[in-house]
Amino acid sequence: MNSLEFYFDYRSPYSYLAYTQFANLNANLILVPFDIVDVMKRVENVPTSVICAAKNRYVQKDLRRWAALYGVQLNRHPKANEIDARRLLRATLAAGQLGNMASAAGAIFHARWRDPVPLETSSQIATLLGQVGFDCAEIEPMIDSLELDQALDKGSAAAAERGVFGAPTFFVGDDMYFGNDRLDFVRARLEADQ
Repeated sequence: MNSLEFYFDYRSPYSYLAYTQFANLNANLILVPFDIVDVMKRVENVPTSVICAAKNRYVQKDLRRWAALYGVQLNRHPKANEIDARRLLRATLAAGQLGNMASAAGAIFHARWRDPVPLETSSQIATLLGQVGFDCAEIEPMIDSLELDQALDKGSAAAAERGVFGAPTFFVGDDMYFGNDRLDFVRARLEADQ
């Protein structure tokens, strides 16, 4: 079975949409959280849907189209502006250190984009992760650790060095694909190597 590397940031609704489709791909999924703002600065990319009102209006409609196509819920978190995205990413890295990044990523994606729950504090994130099997008392202090913040910086630098410029980005071997709308190409590449 081929490996599929999934570079993502929870700020990206397209990362969430792509995540909802992985059960339909025959691949060993490798999750690679990174800070999209950090990477964009490193590679001199700009979030055009944030700075261009016309593109933002289009993206909002496009997201609804993709959610309908996939048959999934997509709900903007009511406190999105109060959520520290790096804290969510560090929580994911902490879960990886504890041996189950996939469960944490699924819980966070759903809490951020499907069924919003409070995600503003480390305690709230730990409570969410406790619902998918983590020990809240063990993971909560890890979430805001300097060690994981530095690991996130290193991971973002490595992503930029590899050519990542946004989220979601996928790699099958050395072949890179950018965007939720490239999943058909990803699927074809995975199937070609079987």
